[in-house]
Amino acid sequence: MTLDDPNIALRDKLNLETGQLAWRELQRHFARGAVIVVARELDLIDVAVAFAEDNPAQTKTWVANGQVAHATDADARRWQEHSCVFWSLVVAPWVLVQELDDKAGAGA
Repeated sequence: MTLDDPNIALRDKLNLETGQLAWRELQRHFARGAVIVVARELDLIDVAVAFAEDNPAQTKTWVANGQVAHATDADARRWQEHSCVFWSLVVAPWVLVQELDDKAGAGA
């Protein structure tokens, strides 16, 4: 079975594509405005499925609740200062991230 196999559900495909990224690897994606921060209380795969399936009702709810947002310059400064590491997943054109490193404190 491969990731291109139609028998693999979207959620399973996305789960297989997750990985850790250090801030230095994420910087170029931030520079092009593609980084989306997902709050720690959300399941990254649930958010990725909503993005992949273009579910605006769900994504708008998360945005309104402050649980999903574009990364800001303030985020980038904090991530740089603390050499943060992220759980990440690409749902083109976006890179969804959740902070793994608690050194930087709350915020993602």
